[in-house]
Amino acid sequence: MAKLYLKFDNSLLKELTLSQAATTIGRLPDNTLQIDNLAVSGHHARITWEQDHYAIEDLGSLNGTYVNNERIGKTKLRHCDTLKIGKHEIEFKNEGPTPVAAIAAKAGPAMPKLDATVMLDTRQAQEMLASRGGPPPAMTAEGTPIKDRIGLLNVLEGKTDQETYVLTSKMTMIGKSAMATIRLKGMFAPNSAALISKRENKYFIVPEPKARLRINGEEISGQHELAAGDIVEIGKLKAAFSFQD
Repeated sequence: MAKLYLKFDNSLLKELTLSQAATTIGRLPDNTLQIDNLAVSGHHARITWEQDHYAIEDLGSLNGTYVNNERIGKTKLRHCDTLKIGKHEIEFKNEGPTPVAAIAAKAGPAMPKLDATVMLDTRQAQEMLASRGGPPPAMTAEGTPIKDRIGLLNVLEGKTDQETYVLTSKMTMIGKSAMATIRLKGMFAPNSAALISKRENKYFIVPEPKARLRINGEEISGQHELAAGDIVEIGKLKAAFSFQD
């Protein structure tokens, strides 16, 4: 079974099983693997199954697609190849038999148009993941789905465009950039300060390499799991993390 491991600053952000004929990678949410970062193009690259191997193709991205530090147009993927997309790394591993869905499919899904992005609610996202071979919803011991927990970030200090942010996306960028969900204001605010990712009903925050992040007064350099009541400080921003009731 072939898998992709999305990493940022050596921290694992997401794991994806390649179980379909085509997998798109890009900044927009209609990609199979979304990377919410300004260095990534809307539809950056595509991975397809070609008879007996997987191949990756750059889709005319601005910053290019790299395999083992070499910029490519299209190339065959091999076990343990390292992909570079923007500031993120993706490790490709293929240790088992080829997925049946990939063998049977004659063509991948049509490429979504840049102006046709659809924001999905939680139920739609789960159904879409299931159709793509993604992980099923988490279950309790009794076999009922675990209620999806939605994180909140309440601004205590600092200039932002909102006082409260509901963290519904898989990835939330903090920064001054127009692409940031949590928009920082001020002349010296960084374009990208930190990234919050959500997986398995948990939230994780990781600072950009040059940003200074503190959680409850303690400086954090790598990925950190957020807990209810945590005080997040980055630059002049100070905010409290919690979960919706």
